[in-house]
Amino acid sequence: MDIRKINDEYSVAGQITVGDLDDIVAMGFKSVVCHRPDGEVDGQPTFETIQQAALKRGLELRHIPVGHTGIGPDQVHEFVDALDELARPMLGYCRSGARSTAIYQKTLHIRN
Repeated sequence: MDIRKINDEYSVAGQITVGDLDDIVAMGFKSVVCHRPDGEVDGQPTFETIQQAALKRGLELRHIPVGHTGIGPDQVHEFVDALDELARPMLGYCRSGARSTAIYQKTLHIRN
């Protein structure tokens, strides 16, 4: 698992697994946001699978999928709400971390 810190409140990673969750908690993350749609590739863990295991570890979660059509205004507003409502530091993930980085960058002008 390759985690890239954006700032003190937000970091990004590629696809996580249930097996990564203990490390995520140990690193101090309080919440996780998935930007990957379920079923994007065969064998990808579903959000529900990650969510069930993460909740048992005390993490807060949100699913704001960003698909092939890109990041729309609804997703940006949902993510702003997640940043306002969920505990931080927060980890965002998708296939590579690129969508999770891009959506965070789009929120900066709204939140500042």
